[in-house]
Amino acid sequence: MSDTIPAMGIRVTKLDSGLTVVTDAMPSVESASVGLWVGVGTRHENPAENGLAHMIEHMVFKGTRRRDAAAIAREIEDVGGHMNAYTSREQTAYYAKVLADDMPVAVDLIADIMQDSLFDPDELARERSVIIQEIGQVADTPDDIIYDHFQEAAYPNQGLGRPVLGRTEIVQSLGRDALVGYLDTNYGPGISILSAAGKVDHDAFVALAAERFDHLPGRAVATTDKANYVGGEVRVERELEQLHVILGFRGVAFDDPDFHAMQVFSTLYGGGMSSRLFQEVREKRGLAYSVYSFTSSYLDDGMVGVYAGTGPDEIDEVMPLVVEQLHAVADKLEEGELARARTQLKASLLMSRESTGTRCEQLANYMLVYGRPPVVAETVAKVDAVDEAAIRRVVARLLASPPTLAAIGPTGALESYDKVKARLV
Repeated sequence: MSDTIPAMGIRVTKLDSGLTVVTDAMPSVESASVGLWVGVGTRHENPAENGLAHMIEHMVFKGTRRRDAAAIAREIEDVGGHMNAYTSREQTAYYAKVLADDMPVAVDLIADIMQDSLFDPDELARERSVIIQEIGQVADTPDDIIYDHFQEAAYPNQGLGRPVLGRTEIVQSLGRDALVGYLDTNYGPGISILSAAGKVDHDAFVALAAERFDHLPGRAVATTDKANYVGGEVRVERELEQLHVILGFRGVAFDDPDFHAMQVFSTLYGGGMSSRLFQEVREKRGLAYSVYSFTSSYLDDGMVGVYAGTGPDEIDEVMPLVVEQLHAVADKLEEGELARARTQLKASLLMSRESTGTRCEQLANYMLVYGRPPVVAETVAKVDAVDEAAIRRVVARLLASPPTLAAIGPTGALESYDKVKARLV
């Protein structure tokens, strides 16, 4: 084993197996959060197995050699804790929160579901039905499903463009062998982070991890295609009261020098009630209940977008305003506007550190993306360094990329893609 102490309260140990164990001590709390983050997700699937990573996330809770599904649920709730998981395009996470003294229970449960799940065919048939219902529920929620359409239009025919939940026809065809094969090929200790934050003793946690995580599956040779942002449009005509629209652009990867500048830009453009979009579209004109900007970063690319939910009679005003304010941000920043956006980001970061769950997740994410834990002072300094020149630079980068336009609802009310594109020049 090898140990490092990269920051106050944070310690990192790499086990002989290759599993990285990282802790962030918070002595003043009485709880602890723990989780295993694996650096694979939807983009590591091939087209014929889309939805497999998400299906595995469900199935590991359905029984192991030592516990059935009911026992897994009972044991975490017997100690007043909770346990969950999620799948993203580049990661899959399995995590729990418990009182500090019950950390061994959480570690044992996560180790059990990750190493000894049975993937029983009968359980798989039942859970497949649940996942298909989940897919249907998202499809019935236009302000959810529009993000899948947006992603697919931006990254067509590639891993980043496929939906995390998968497609019904593919999910129906996936059997036990596909799940086990994906685990063996894509999971492994070398691309996994066991993270804990809260009232946790690092040495005791490492000893527990070495004892329980002794046979993680997989060879960790996960591969995926390189991100290729294309842009374009998709329109889904549906009988809805509102038109749901996303206009987006190529953004930045996690390690891009403009990562923090893009975060600050998105905050002042459409990230809060004081943002340009909220004030111009909702407060001054009442054209939409929901309008905001967002960023999505990946290991090798990223996106920035604006979502608006508005009526078909209002979209003719909303779309020009979205573009107008994008240009306006680059042309002139109001006094205090940039400072306010920086402060919002810093406050969000520092407040989030009061949560054991957030700190646990941040640790794991940083280790997977950067190979080291976060240094808060470093992040704050990078946010503080974002100036007007940086904002103009990232806006220019956005405008240089082909736009992506996604819409669901009465799409005939929305102007053509070419007309939107012409406004951006």
